[in-house]
Amino acid sequence: MQQANSFIQKYNVPGPRYTSYPTVPYWDELSFSLDAWKQTLKRSFDESNRSEGISLYIHLPFCESLCTFCGCHKKVTKRHEVEQPYIQAVLKEWELYCALLQDTPVIKEIHLGGGTPTFFSPEHLTQLLQGILAKAEIAPQHEFSFEGHPNNTSKAHLQALYDLGFRRVSYGVQDYNETVQKAIHRIQPYENVQRVTQWARDIGYSSISHDLVFGLPFQSLDDVLHTIDQTNQLLPDRLAFYSYAHVPWIKGNGQRGFKDANVPKDAMKRQCYEEGKKKLLAQGYHEIGMDHFALSSDPMHQAFQQGQLHRNFMGYTASKTQLMIGLGVSSISDSWYSFAQNEKNLDDYYARLEQNEIPVYRGHVLSVEDLTIRQHILNLMCTFQTTWDEPEQYFAELPEVLAQLVEMQQDGLLHMTEQSIHVTEQGQPFVRNICMAFDLHLKRKKPENRIFSMTI
Repeated sequence: MQQANSFIQKYNVPGPRYTSYPTVPYWDELSFSLDAWKQTLKRSFDESNRSEGISLYIHLPFCESLCTFCGCHKKVTKRHEVEQPYIQAVLKEWELYCALLQDTPVIKEIHLGGGTPTFFSPEHLTQLLQGILAKAEIAPQHEFSFEGHPNNTSKAHLQALYDLGFRRVSYGVQDYNETVQKAIHRIQPYENVQRVTQWARDIGYSSISHDLVFGLPFQSLDDVLHTIDQTNQLLPDRLAFYSYAHVPWIKGNGQRGFKDANVPKDAMKRQCYEEGKKKLLAQGYHEIGMDHFALSSDPMHQAFQQGQLHRNFMGYTASKTQLMIGLGVSSISDSWYSFAQNEKNLDDYYARLEQNEIPVYRGHVLSVEDLTIRQHILNLMCTFQTTWDEPEQYFAELPEVLAQLVEMQQDGLLHMTEQSIHVTEQGQPFVRNICMAFDLHLKRKKPENRIFSMTI
């Protein structure tokens, strides 16, 4: 334990979560253009649509109240008349993409995120999805999923989306302690989570996921363990067990209402994960990547075992596609060769669509070096190993990267050979730090201000 604590003190530094590479703060926006995005989008679509299909991420930004732990893009309102105009805008955006693609998209994956997707009525969600699917084919092996708020997800929501092909639902639980819930402005009793979990099972959902967060304000180790005991009673197929990213300096993220001193840190925060992990493993869950757990029967565990796990802006996924199109305000798209983000302001998003423009406002076209390093970081995040035994896996600054990792090898966090790196079990909590050694953008230009959460 003493050695583990010394490693935490040594390696707990601000760092990216690597849902992309390069990370968003290092995108080269000056050399990016909408035309460049369209070209790489079309290239990726032509290369992969018929062989593997595409993914859609649809951002539904509205929430009735503000959860103060959340760093996602959201718009707080109780006015449900915003639903219909937003759906029309997203469908207009999809029409613009379909016209550009010039072939019928084969949809392998859809994820509804937010915000609160279940802010929208079942009828409006049906209208949205029917409009999307009317212009597409559905891949034989597809995964449609959505994020549900336990307090406002109804049986009708679950049934409507099930009828449209959705088989996975993820519920944001966070923590069951009332003091913690009050601090993050997310009051939801265990009974609510129990009810919506059972509804999903009764309707026929094959993968039910709960999102838990450790390191929340006022949260103790006992709170985390109690939450996991409650979770184990419900036995969801999959769990995300995230570290709370405390980034109150980022404008508009809503992390207010508590002080920095109220947030668990360093060794105490890591203990929450390690002790929670013991309970989850004892219950029959398998640790997946950096922050997920799954039962043997869940597709995510099978993908991890087969080396097919993928990571993107939605986190870990068992369903990999080369092209992911993000629809809706603030959504990020990924063509593998470039990233593109939509307007973050709702009025700007609507205005661009009224001009018949794809509402992208910034992005990044990946260089050959970016693509090589992106694959290494993906390998490390998804399989805890990477190799460079083929010429295309090598890049000019690799020797300097490996030299930087020698100390981590001496600390027992990884094992290096002439052509590979394997992260040890002891090193898995520090995989973000290992990836940072590969991050040439970060190395060449250290951030002047804090832009990342702590790695532990």
